[in-house]
Amino acid sequence: MTTSKAVRVAIADDHPVVLQGLSAMLSLEPGLAVVGEASDGEEALGLLEQTHPDVLLLDLEMPKLHGIEVLRRLKEISPETKVIVLTTFDDDQYVFDAIVAGAMGYLLKGVRREELYRAVRVVAQGGSLMEPSVTGRVLTKFSRMMSQEKGELSDREREVLRMAAQGYRNKEIARALRISERTVKAHMAQVMAKLDVQDRLSAVMKAVQLKLIHV
Repeated sequence: MTTSKAVRVAIADDHPVVLQGLSAMLSLEPGLAVVGEASDGEEALGLLEQTHPDVLLLDLEMPKLHGIEVLRRLKEISPETKVIVLTTFDDDQYVFDAIVAGAMGYLLKGVRREELYRAVRVVAQGGSLMEPSVTGRVLTKFSRMMSQEKGELSDREREVLRMAAQGYRNKEIARALRISERTVKAHMAQVMAKLDVQDRLSAVMKAVQLKLIHV
C-alpha cells in the first residue's frame, strides 16, 4: 500500500498567538506538515528560500515587508510554492492585488479549520480557493478591467467622442446633448482612461482604429 506525500506548509504572520495556533492546528492534521514559521516579511522570504514549501499561508499586514511584496518576490525565490493569503482584510483592493501578485487562495482569519485544511490541499494540487464573501466583488472588478482593456465605451461615451471627433467643443457638445459641460469633461476623462491615452485627439484616433466610432 502506498502513502501519499504530506503537503509541506509554511506560515507567515506577525501575531505570535495566530502563528503558534495555526502551526499547532495544521501539525495535527494528517497529510499536512508544517516546515517553518515567519513573523515578518523578510523572515518569510528567508524561510521560503530555505524550505521551498508546497503552500505558504501568508498574512498581508506584516512588518519589514508587506505580504503583497512577499508574493511578488516569491516567484524568484520559490516559484513552485503556492500561496494562500490568510488575513483579516476583505478589502477589494487587497484581494485584487494579492491575486494579481500570484495568490491562489484568499481566506479570512475567521475561517473554520476544516475549510482551511481543504484550502491547503486544493491549492497544493494547483487549484484555487477564495473567501465566498469576496468572490463576487473581485470577479466584478476583473470584469470591469477587462472591459476597459477591450476599450468598451458606453453609448453616451461614444456619442461624446463622436462629436469631439467632428470638431465640437465641450460647450457645444453639452448644449447638443443637454448635459453640463462638467459632465462632458467627465465622459472624456473616462474615455481616455479606458483607451489608455492622454488627450482627445489620441482618443479619437484610437477609437477609430478600434472601430468604436465612425466619423
